[in-house]
Amino acid sequence: MSVSEIQPPESYTQEDVQEILQLAIANKTDLGELTRAQLWEIASELDIDNDSLKAAEQDWLNRKTLNLKRLEFNRYRREKLKQKAVRYTIINFFLIALNLLSAGTLTWSIYLFLLMGLPLSLATWKTFQTQGDAYEEAFQRWHVKNEMKQSIFSLWNKLKRAFIS
Repeated sequence: MSVSEIQPPESYTQEDVQEILQLAIANKTDLGELTRAQLWEIASELDIDNDSLKAAEQDWLNRKTLNLKRLEFNRYRREKLKQKAVRYTIINFFLIALNLLSAGTLTWSIYLFLLMGLPLSLATWKTFQTQGDAYEEAFQRWHVKNEMKQSIFSLWNKLKRAFIS
C-alpha cells in the first residue's frame, strides 16, 4: 500500500488535531509570525472561547518565563563550576610545583590532587544534573534569592530617587 492510498480517519484524537494544525501552520510559508490578533482570529474560528485562550496564553507566558529563568540558572551554575575549576587548577598547580621543587618527584601532591578533585567531580555532576528534586530545590532557592535581590535593588533605587529629587 502506497502513501497516496492511505485514507484519513473519520475522527482524530486531541493530540492528533494539535499535531496536524501545528504542521499546517509551520508549513504555511507566507505566515512567518502570527500577530496576537491573528491568534485570536484562529481561536475564534476554532470555536475557542476568549477566557480559555487568555488562560492558555497566560500559561504559555508563564512557562516561557520559567524556561528562561531555568536557562539563566543553568548558566549561573556553570559559571560557578568554572570558578571552582579554575581555583582547583591554580591550587593544584602550586602544590604540584612545590612538591616537584622540594622532592624532585610527585609524592604527596598527587594525593591532594585526587582528594581535592572529588568535590569538583561532584560539583560537576550536580551542575549538569538538570532534573530531579535536588535540581528543583536548588532552582527554587536561587529563584527566591534573585527575586529578593531584585526587590531590594528596586526599593533602593526608589529611595535614592526620592531623596535626590
